[in-house]
Amino acid sequence: MNNKIVQTAGREQLGEFAPEFARFNDDILFGENWNNGDINLKTRSLITVVALMAQGITDSSLKYHIMNAKNHGVTQKEMAAAITHVAFYAGWPKAWAVFNIAKEVYNEKMVELTEKDKYQNTIFFPMGEENPYGKYFVGQSYLAPISTEQIPLFNVTFEPGCRNNWHIHHAKSAGGQMLICVGGRGYYQEWGKAPVEMTPGTVINIPAEVKHWHGAAPDSWFSHLAIEVEGEEASTEWCEPVSEDEYNKLK
Repeated sequence: MNNKIVQTAGREQLGEFAPEFARFNDDILFGENWNNGDINLKTRSLITVVALMAQGITDSSLKYHIMNAKNHGVTQKEMAAAITHVAFYAGWPKAWAVFNIAKEVYNEKMVELTEKDKYQNTIFFPMGEENPYGKYFVGQSYLAPISTEQIPLFNVTFEPGCRNNWHIHHAKSAGGQMLICVGGRGYYQEWGKAPVEMTPGTVINIPAEVKHWHGAAPDSWFSHLAIEVEGEEASTEWCEPVSEDEYNKLK
């Protein structure tokens, strides 16, 4: 959790009445102290909840800090465990009071992540939007431009079972394509050759004029960077889809 804490409550509420206190609150306590990287924000926010609970403070400031802890990655289970542990040292009635506030903070319904969101959280590059070249694919794919300057670079993501049609990168000279797997598991196959499994770190060099396809394994999402190699009079010819019988052999 590397988010920077920015606090303005001091100046907003006490800026005119107690400007020095407001400055200490916003710039020193929350500015310098909270953003000291010696303790990460998740740990620091949980320590603060414990300190307030130990003092019996159960007003809006405690609710704020429980929300802050939640926002910095403290799960409901972790919060409950911390309050239970501190109850033995700070007092049972204090724990009851804090639990009532914590329940209110954590009572928001958790948004169920889609399979797409879950997979996105496992890879570094964005998945982007639905692939505009989808008519040349079987199944759903996504395309994200990573760089459009110097060397065009795109992240292509395939849902399980998705693959592109057989195709050929034509060029009078040079040309072709390079694939670098960055997530999941998939395959690359040249016409007349056995499929090559691709996992993160696999690099495939595709010369011009070679008929091929690439896509996800039947049971896995798959992402690769696609790097277009500059060539003279370069173009792409899309051919027939990979047959179901051919693809099912991967299983």
